[in-house]
Amino acid sequence: MAKPKGSRGGASPRKKTSKSKSARAPQTGRKVRATKKNSAVSRRSEPVLEPRTKTEACLALLVRAEGASIEDLQQLTGWQAHSVRGFLSGTVKKIPGASLTSEKGDGTRRYFLRRVSAPQKNRE
Repeated sequence: MAKPKGSRGGASPRKKTSKSKSARAPQTGRKVRATKKNSAVSRRSEPVLEPRTKTEACLALLVRAEGASIEDLQQLTGWQAHSVRGFLSGTVKKIPGASLTSEKGDGTRRYFLRRVSAPQKNRE
């Protein structure tokens, strides 16, 4: 016997089920799209100062007057100590125009990120 067309054997295909009307949100007939006019970001008068990435958050700690210890950076990021040290040597030291220094006081090493002015070229 020949199989009917569309029959592949095995399980039958699932039927699409829709939610009942009572489970759906009421339709107002008007869709609101997120645009610059009605987004929360554009309504703020001042820029957002919160860091968006772990790198930005770490740099914010390092530029403070008191600097940051490895423990501070660990608590902030959730990284292990060797990962924090790798971040300091691999990412922070390669920032052009910045100088990473450290000082040891009270038994804790603190790291500081300072901006260094670029060398001036003599134009004669």
